[in-house]
Amino acid sequence: MNGVLLKARGLSKSFGALRVLHDISFDVQRGEVLGILGPNGAGKTTLFNLISGDLRNDAGELVFAGERLVGQPPYSRCKIGIGRTYQIPRPYVGMSTFENLLVAATFGGGRTEARSYALCAQILRDCELTDKANRSAGSLTLLDRKRLELARAMASSPSLLLLDEIAGGLTDEEGKALVQLIHRIRERGVTIVWIEHVLHALLAVADRIMVLNFGEKIAEGLPDDVIKNPEVRRVYMGVEA
Repeated sequence: MNGVLLKARGLSKSFGALRVLHDISFDVQRGEVLGILGPNGAGKTTLFNLISGDLRNDAGELVFAGERLVGQPPYSRCKIGIGRTYQIPRPYVGMSTFENLLVAATFGGGRTEARSYALCAQILRDCELTDKANRSAGSLTLLDRKRLELARAMASSPSLLLLDEIAGGLTDEEGKALVQLIHRIRERGVTIVWIEHVLHALLAVADRIMVLNFGEKIAEGLPDDVIKNPEVRRVYMGVEA
């Protein structure tokens, strides 16, 4: 690891009287994969929304690559290196697969259209979408939509990639293909924070795991240690110690 890329300190977020996150602190080292576990309603996606700028935190601070993130909108955070996917893929369904990447590379990555072509072609190859380049994004299978969601995030050339339940809904074989793709992205030096319910997929990649429950961090550490944690087993797996 080469130092801290993302630092969170005391993050809190409420919607009216509903407290969604409370006093969340953690670091993400450059080049690592941090997995995030937690039951539905634990605050995982809200945490991503704070990092990406889709929501503003009520308290605490975020520091990315040494820069405090205070009020920057999502497009600004994208341009400084924060990319993300969403649980439900959000392609421009009327555009082709290649056009979706081109939009991400030019508007998200800040490149000219001419400079974006080679990058988009490479990402298509990496994500096994080359043969779907000219197909309408709305006609893609679920696996290919997931691949496109990941490809669009990669087209902005992020140094930090936020993956939100990208393995959900896939078959075992499709999940294995997705894990291999995430390994390749990680090998290129991209730091990854991955929310996932498909535990075996997450454990195949993650260096560390953090667990949230009702908006609070209940565990953080090496995957084996976290999975054996009695509180995690009770809350997340429904297993009494």
